[in-house]
Amino acid sequence: LMVWLRRCTHYLFIVVVAVNSTLLTINAGDYIFYTDWAWTSFTVFSISQTLMLAVGATYYLTFTGVPGTATYYGLIMTVYTWVAKGAWFALGYPYDFIVTPIWLPSAMLLDLAYWATKRNKHSLILFGGVLVGMSLPLFNMVNLITVAGPLETALKYPRPTLPPYMTPIEPQVGKFYNSPVALGAGAGAVLSVTFTALGCKLNTWTYRWMAA
Repeated sequence: LMVWLRRCTHYLFIVVVAVNSTLLTINAGDYIFYTDWAWTSFTVFSISQTLMLAVGATYYLTFTGVPGTATYYGLIMTVYTWVAKGAWFALGYPYDFIVTPIWLPSAMLLDLAYWATKRNKHSLILFGGVLVGMSLPLFNMVNLITVAGPLETALKYPRPTLPPYMTPIEPQVGKFYNSPVALGAGAGAVLSVTFTALGCKLNTWTYRWMAA
């Protein structure tokens, strides 16, 4: 009974964490809607995506102890996001304007760090965390560059949820304007270590809760 209880709880937690991670980052690919502050929002969103990926993937990875599960977790988030972004397509936005955040390569690096250090949790936190934090903004900027005519498209298709009084009038230059990738990767490299540690701690708490 306890074995099945643990297994059911394990899958339940994975679904809950993955769904919530996706919901919290579902608009994180819409940097381009914030036409005047695109690079600033890119930096902020990079950190939020790093948080949700690192915590969830590390939790899943250390729970199973099997390298490869972080990649699987990233795949779950990606599929959920594709489904949600289908709503933008249904609203009439062009297909080449819809941005789905890229999590898989960073999740693969997390798995690699865990596997290469023979499942050492501390190495996972330090090396895996830094790799995720530094890589995620890089991959997502490549993703963002592929969007066709961002400024023209964003003005042609105003965001339905943005009230009229918030519609930008004049371009603003944010403090993060010049180097969003460098700032996102720099902040991510530091913060993601903490995020990864939180994922490990979440795993410990889960085990304690189930053992009670």
